[in-house]
Amino acid sequence: MLKNLELKKHAMTGISYMIPLVVASGLLIAIGNIAGGNPSLIGDYKKAYGLWEAAVTLGVYGMGLIPAVMAAAIAYSIADRPGIAPGLLMGMIANAMGAGFLGGMLGGYLAGWCVNFLKRHIKVPVWAQGLMPMMIVPLLASLIVGFIMFFVIGRPIASASFALREMLDSMQGGSKAVFGAIMGAMAAFDFGGPVNKVASLFADGLLIDKIYGPEAIKICASMIPPFGVTLSWLIKKSRYSKSEADNIKIAFPMGICMITEGVIPIAAVDPIRVIFSCSFGAAIGGILIMLLDVGSPVPSGGMFIVPAMHNPLGFLIALAVGSLVTALLLVALKKDAPQEQEIGLAEDLEEEVDLSGIIVK
Repeated sequence: MLKNLELKKHAMTGISYMIPLVVASGLLIAIGNIAGGNPSLIGDYKKAYGLWEAAVTLGVYGMGLIPAVMAAAIAYSIADRPGIAPGLLMGMIANAMGAGFLGGMLGGYLAGWCVNFLKRHIKVPVWAQGLMPMMIVPLLASLIVGFIMFFVIGRPIASASFALREMLDSMQGGSKAVFGAIMGAMAAFDFGGPVNKVASLFADGLLIDKIYGPEAIKICASMIPPFGVTLSWLIKKSRYSKSEADNIKIAFPMGICMITEGVIPIAAVDPIRVIFSCSFGAAIGGILIMLLDVGSPVPSGGMFIVPAMHNPLGFLIALAVGSLVTALLLVALKKDAPQEQEIGLAEDLEEEVDLSGIIVK
């Protein structure tokens, strides 16, 4: 259990360092494409180029850095500063070999573990101890793990990544719908929890390979729970208590920004019905995203990045249908919120009985 927690901690550190790069790069690509009419990348810096070409080129460069940043952050989380250099190099190797995001993650773990192993087992004279964290350990770890990446695990991971891309590209009809349903349900299942993070991590990794559909599913499925719950409250307010209604008023604006955690207080009151309804609605939204060929080059931002998507109208249709399905399920499955406790409290406040038995109005 402890090992699993440590693996998750290091992965979350890598994600936290990676997300700003992904968002900035994705927005640069989106803004450049929208404003510049899909400009080409800068191929020759000696020739004239425009602002939007520069924006798209910068965004593409940023996307190429994702495996390196991810690997360096994981290695840093495991082994502190000596892990940064070998982690960066493992990420660059993963990107160059086509191992992509998954290769960068694995390279980061290997670099961090290798650095810790070397720190524990290498003994040097006193005069060389100052060189350990800045030269000896990073150099040896880079050599060891670099050879492993180049000659042992790099090619198999690259082959697996290529097979995954081919599978996603070849999906048609029913298989696209099944993928969209599974991805959507996972993204909405635990409102930003571990299952959501798995789906999010998968979608973010595919951005490097310019596969944008899963990212659109992630965004849509993260917004359907707060939108669907809010719509169900508007349809049938008796299904929710006053405190739940207050939470819904907070969850909705959070949902506009793609923050799905605002639904957690509502789900905590009635977890089975809320989780089922939200997951089912998000699965419907995911199906429509895939069938309508919606894609998002930006990994987060909610409604604010819809204009940057491929087929933004299709995204809005998927979001609306998924939210409506969630709302109708909640209205049908949930029972009216109990009001007896509030009535009893009002009666208690209306009259108090003192110690002598005299009723005080």
